[in-house]
Amino acid sequence: MAYSRDRDFLFCSLCGTMLTLSSVKYATCPLCNYKRSTKEIAGREIKYWVTAQDIRRELGISTFGEGTLQLATITRKCEKCGNNEFEYTRKQMRSADEGQTTFYTCTKCRDTITEN
Repeated sequence: MAYSRDRDFLFCSLCGTMLTLSSVKYATCPLCNYKRSTKEIAGREIKYWVTAQDIRRELGISTFGEGTLQLATITRKCEKCGNNEFEYTRKQMRSADEGQTTFYTCTKCRDTITEN
């Protein structure tokens, strides 16, 4: 419990929201306007780790090179250009107990259709 209390200096004591350092004198809660003196925070240190996967996820970069994948194709008429061929991929966008999302892309005009 002491470990947790040592790390909570950047969080509001009233509502738990992360404090913002908008002033030299105070760290303020953006939700309830609680103020903590920066003297209480001065000299404290926070450690955290960022992995390559965290960066990819934040930037929306797939872990697989999309240019090297051979996409499956289906016969389906494109409403924009009339082409009869779509490439498709599937991705798990929600929780594991729900179905995958299918992304269809026209091979001619690159129009995209999404189905859940």
